[in-house]
Amino acid sequence: MTTYRQPGVVLTDRRFTVPLDHARPDGETIELYAREVVASDRVDAGLPWLVYLEGGPGCSVRRFVGREAWLGRAVREFRVLLLDQRGTGRSTPANRQTLPLRGGPAEQADYLAHFRADSIVRDCEAVRADVTGGAPWTVLGQSFGGFCTTHYLSTAPEGLSMALVTGGLPSLDARADDVYRAAYPRIARKNAAHYARYPQDVERARQIAAHLAEHGPVTLPGGYRLTVEAFQSLGILLGSGDGSHRLHYLLENAFVRTPGGPEFSDAFQEDVQTSLSYAGRPLFALLHEAIYGQGQEPTNWAAERVRAEFPEFDAARSLKGEDPVLFTGESIHPWQFESDPALAPLRETTELLAARTDWTPLYDPARLARNEVPVAAAVYHDDMYVDTGHSLATARTIRGLRTWVTDEFEHDGVRAGGPRVLDRLLALARDEA
Repeated sequence: MTTYRQPGVVLTDRRFTVPLDHARPDGETIELYAREVVASDRVDAGLPWLVYLEGGPGCSVRRFVGREAWLGRAVREFRVLLLDQRGTGRSTPANRQTLPLRGGPAEQADYLAHFRADSIVRDCEAVRADVTGGAPWTVLGQSFGGFCTTHYLSTAPEGLSMALVTGGLPSLDARADDVYRAAYPRIARKNAAHYARYPQDVERARQIAAHLAEHGPVTLPGGYRLTVEAFQSLGILLGSGDGSHRLHYLLENAFVRTPGGPEFSDAFQEDVQTSLSYAGRPLFALLHEAIYGQGQEPTNWAAERVRAEFPEFDAARSLKGEDPVLFTGESIHPWQFESDPALAPLRETTELLAARTDWTPLYDPARLARNEVPVAAAVYHDDMYVDTGHSLATARTIRGLRTWVTDEFEHDGVRAGGPRVLDRLLALARDEA
């Protein structure tokens, strides 16, 4: 283990070996990486542990500097483990470069079937035995990390002393189609709020979409193929606290005058490439619909199919009339595996995952109804990424769970809100608020 310092904290790199398939403990193994964080003035204190599960799926844990965001509040009383979930960051990464080591698309899809919440929770349990000596710990789950936390409560509550969820209470039984059917109206509301704040962006977005429709796709500097649909997917920004502002500043810089007429500026192209590429988190795209698979029904590109039920998101239709071009949100579509060079080699693998029919159920409502672990959850009002109605229905199922429903923050409240969100959740879970 390597130990080093940042302002106010001491960090230790830790590595663990776990089975790829926990049902076959003597089979193939993978490596997990985690960063232990403790306050510099409490290194020798006998502190309880808190493990943080990042959102996603497929996102490595945030690399904090010092006591940023919620971490400063956490290290006041916990020793924190920041875990790169399997396949992400430094935990045996899975991407277009490494997955061919598995074989062809079929072997790759079978491998990735072990990267959902059930495997992540079993990783946590294997790690906990090593880290805490078997003592239960607190889990803090953001977004998809909250999905994992809900699975944790369903399958291994004995490993938890407390569970805290931010923007991540999943539906216990919704199919992928149900998730996206609930999502598109929320995304439309986020569009309306953005255009109300920045009315000048209505014409800007129409001009950009019209340029792409007339002149065809543009290949960005990093190789990303920008189409009208890809441009619309910039709406994924609208679910974060500062996302509307970031989108506005991106749009205002779109065009420059050239001898050949208006063209997309280099700065705009670079910003779009950065915003849309999944090079840094390919599992987000590969597994995004798989996290909703819970039975014999394939997910089958649910976001793409359900989108057809909402014609207001058809840019061609909008451009023929006077309606605003609507941005889309947190959804994955087949065309992204043609547009994004980081995803294109994995298109067939993703098709196999979309057709898969052997997903196991992830949640146990009966066990959740008997829950004895102190649980608190921040539910963000009209969260673009996780349906508020679904979250509240699940909250009613989990015995003893206390909710904090707020419109003070968007989905990224635990990051944007500094220590306040974690402070509130701890107080709720401890019955101090």
